[in-house]
Amino acid sequence: MSEAIARELLAQRFRSFLPVVVDLETGGFNPASDAILEIAAVTLTMDAEGTLIPESTHAFHIKPFEGANVEQSALDFTGINLDDPLRQQVALTEAQALGEIFRPIRKSIKAHGCTRAVLVGHNAAFDHGFLNAAVARCGIKRNPFHPFSSFDTASLAGLMYGQTVLARACRAAGIEFNNNEAHSARYDTERTAELFCAMVNRYKEIGGWAQAQREQGLEEQP
Repeated sequence: MSEAIARELLAQRFRSFLPVVVDLETGGFNPASDAILEIAAVTLTMDAEGTLIPESTHAFHIKPFEGANVEQSALDFTGINLDDPLRQQVALTEAQALGEIFRPIRKSIKAHGCTRAVLVGHNAAFDHGFLNAAVARCGIKRNPFHPFSSFDTASLAGLMYGQTVLARACRAAGIEFNNNEAHSARYDTERTAELFCAMVNRYKEIGGWAQAQREQGLEEQP
């Protein structure tokens, strides 16, 4: 199978949507008032065998927007130090970070012949809510993501492995997970991407996708 055909198959597999795995570390639980502190996204592609694989990772530290709330409990949980000189040197504004994240996503959407990205996240509603709030705050007109549809790996892993915690779901899927590196956007996004790919590919291996195609073909016959 050629690379071009594999890319076309990805668009067919997800109804012209490109799955992009996203994780955000935040200063609390309220998208309207609490800061986004880190963001990471992993684009996905298919190899020559039609296997879903991670493509590239894009991750940034973010400066809290003006007036943003940051709970100390959130910093304690994530281990983020806002006063770290290195962090202060590389951190971007929300608008800058979203611009840097969205640029390769739009490129990947075009390369795969897709129409839009769909967010993949572990407890996806949380990340989706914060992402949409940041897009609105920054006045971004061309959000590459579908405004409300998403894939939630917590729900999918609960179905496939009986595990909803990211670390436990990864281990059930045979993916190494280091608790000491968890709760950074880059690390969690890359593990979530591996988990999502493992579940999609496993479904294909056991014939679920082929059976679904056959059933849809039968339903479409007169």
